[in-house]
Amino acid sequence: MRMAESELILHPDGSIYHLQLHPGDIADTIITVGDQDRVDQISQHFDTIELKVQHREFKTHTGTLNGKRLTVISTGIGPDNIDIVCNELDALVNIDFSSRQPKEVLTSLNIIRVGTSGSLQPNIPVDSFVRSDIGVGFDNLLYYYGHLEEIRLSDFSDAFMKHTQWNLLNAVPYAVSADEELRKLFSSDLFIPGITATQVGFYGPQGRVLRLGLKDPKLNEKLATFTYHSQKITNMEMETAAIYGMSRLMGHKALSLNAILANRSNGTFSKDPQKAIEKLIEHTLAILLP
Repeated sequence: MRMAESELILHPDGSIYHLQLHPGDIADTIITVGDQDRVDQISQHFDTIELKVQHREFKTHTGTLNGKRLTVISTGIGPDNIDIVCNELDALVNIDFSSRQPKEVLTSLNIIRVGTSGSLQPNIPVDSFVRSDIGVGFDNLLYYYGHLEEIRLSDFSDAFMKHTQWNLLNAVPYAVSADEELRKLFSSDLFIPGITATQVGFYGPQGRVLRLGLKDPKLNEKLATFTYHSQKITNMEMETAAIYGMSRLMGHKALSLNAILANRSNGTFSKDPQKAIEKLIEHTLAILLP
């Protein structure tokens, strides 16, 4: 069925609505970052840059490194932006913009998030790196799409809600695994394996108090003490679970790598966050494109 102009929205030049990219502008391997400035921080390592596009908070560079094509794109912050980025990246490779129909042969993208995060465990120090084997989301994004039950770790959700005495007025938490192939690729000792909690906000949802009090002041403590198959929730940020869910539903592979800038348990923060991020970028590129 042909997609209407109101559903697949294109600019007059044929580029997709938010990312302002054309089919062919992206590589099959994509690094996502939250911060627009981090796009340049990554692409400065490229041997060549063929494309630079920015529309709103979505900044994209495509180039080559070690003879391989690579794209880096900023998503902005939060699961709602992930909905936009994942859908439009998928459209760029899996929808024929002329006929406005899905292609018969679909492309699977490799999507690697290089982000920052806060540790929930006292033994995971600032400036260390966490590989997210599972993302647990507290937003309701995936519940708008079909087939969620095919990818959701329902036993995780059930055990987690019981452990935390979850507020039923909140969205039901969902848990999704990282891609196994990418996880094995990044099985280096440089990365601490863990479970990443994806929150819907930076302050209250992550237990920060400025002027507003919290509904559940002990939520972070409950997150830190929850165990699933001998693994604990190691860190907290705002995109990983949404990326995992959207990628799996669309047939893409995803992995999230996190530089730990804050330790919420110890109340510490990195003395040099830019150095930690740069090291994570260098390690990621060395493993991804040796």
